[in-house]
Amino acid sequence: MDKTEGRIPTNLRTLKILEVLGNSDRPMTPTEINLELKLPKQTVHRLCSTLEAEGYLIRETNGKRLKPSPRLKNLASGALFNSRNQIALRQVLEGIAENVKETINLVVPEESGMMYLERIEADWPFRIQLPVGSHVPFHCTASGKTFLASLSPSLRKSFVKGMKLTSMTPNTFIDADLLLDELALIAKQGYAVDNEEFMQGMVAIAVPIKDEKNRYCASIAFHAPDQRLSIETAVSRKDFLIEGARRLSEVLFI
Repeated sequence: MDKTEGRIPTNLRTLKILEVLGNSDRPMTPTEINLELKLPKQTVHRLCSTLEAEGYLIRETNGKRLKPSPRLKNLASGALFNSRNQIALRQVLEGIAENVKETINLVVPEESGMMYLERIEADWPFRIQLPVGSHVPFHCTASGKTFLASLSPSLRKSFVKGMKLTSMTPNTFIDADLLLDELALIAKQGYAVDNEEFMQGMVAIAVPIKDEKNRYCASIAFHAPDQRLSIETAVSRKDFLIEGARRLSEVLFI
């Protein structure tokens, strides 16, 4: 046996491949993956093909590089937000909702946009319904812009330039350069707002939740009708979200 091959037990090699991809901020070829694993080339290519065939990895449109599939992301989300953590997670979300007096949402990125994973409803007769499982766009929501702002500047630019910036309201960013300026500001200030960009009459604010390596994993946000909540008031309550994101990071990663 090759001495380098013996360093990683056979039953852990597929997990190591997924770990390398999970730690990367871009899709990778099997050869690039193996620069870190140092297994026999044919072994890594074979395992990558198996993971692709089983639906855990997918290829970019050019067919050369691999990235996590929606199936793998769902698996990761299920592991991250398991039942043990769910109780503590809801306690944190309920605490934030009590302070901001609005509906709190936990939102994660998926291939088709941001997905509402968990929510705590505000006790208001007039509220905007975005139920768990709903998908919203990246470019015109506070949670989506928080995710985009978490990307490296080069990846952020590539992502935005390749997106269809559909106009949802008169306030939607439909110019890529203007959106990139907005995302640079969000990356610097640590929060994003939605000033009626996704839905007329709705405002929102979001902050990122990061893991122990300071990597983005989700957004926490609240939204409300503009008759009840102004952008200025939303921003004045951002510290409740920031503290909540810190506590959620502890619940999930420490």
